[in-house]
Amino acid sequence: MADRPRRPRLRRTLPAALITCAVAVPVSGAARPETVPAPAPAVLGPLRDASPASLEERYAVSRSDIRAAGRAAEAHGDLKRADSLRAMAAPGRRSLSFDGRDGGRSAEVVGDLSSARRIAVLVPGAGVGLDAYGRLRRDTAALREELGEGGAVVVWLGYRSPSAVSPAALTTGRADEAAPGLRALVDEVRAVRPAARIGLLCHSYGSVICARSASGTAADALVLYGSPGVGAKSVAGLRTGARVWAGRGSDDWIARVPHVRVRVPFVATVGFGTDPVAEEFGAEVFDAGDAGHSDYLLPGSRSLTNLARIVAGAGPLRASR
Repeated sequence: MADRPRRPRLRRTLPAALITCAVAVPVSGAARPETVPAPAPAVLGPLRDASPASLEERYAVSRSDIRAAGRAAEAHGDLKRADSLRAMAAPGRRSLSFDGRDGGRSAEVVGDLSSARRIAVLVPGAGVGLDAYGRLRRDTAALREELGEGGAVVVWLGYRSPSAVSPAALTTGRADEAAPGLRALVDEVRAVRPAARIGLLCHSYGSVICARSASGTAADALVLYGSPGVGAKSVAGLRTGARVWAGRGSDDWIARVPHVRVRVPFVATVGFGTDPVAEEFGAEVFDAGDAGHSDYLLPGSRSLTNLARIVAGAGPLRASR
């Protein structure tokens, strides 16, 4: 008898999830890009020192790796990738690590990590990669500006981001692979800047990754925004000591995505379950204004202001449930 009230909701959401999967599978199969070759990068090892000299040495090595990958992309005939990498290797750009293979991985710093008191680790969602890095870099610069003096952003593209319309974007597989690397990065940042506040900002599919790295995280705040669900029924299920926040803009289409997990026979479990802005999840909900799905870091937006305030430990200007 206790299960009976849930059946109408399941009857509505199960077909939606299955239709989403059915549409995504053929589209993604047709659109899968050819892998762009890149040489193996230098082995840098974990980040152990945040002195200006040590960081500059690390940035220089990564810059060399990016340039080598750019030359490989150009030789392969992928001028879009080559142009993107040329911008990433420009003087003044600061990458803690870079690997151009298998779609590409990077961790770039915007700001001065050696003296930062407020550090945002930005985890992007599906459809973000080296070829679409320009928009992500602009968003990162806006967040760094909002954090003010003493603020720095580490934009972490440390996983094989799924296409926005693909089976991989509907399952936890890529997130499961990515979580250990994200947890390690946050641990390293905490080790070299022990007195700084660290906020883990997790957008869209990035929130699925952050949920899987939440247990034992060294971050002070875990912020889930524009999320399709995180695979846990509640904040308690994340088993984290970080303060958990969630937000969604009023113009974000992700609100229409069914927040269910459905086992599709012979395929996978599709969907991510509970909406983190739902009351039953138990996160502290912040006001994200009228943000659309890709607009949370727009300069002047309520969402950008509140994300920066959460990283700084000040709390959002206006919280809502």
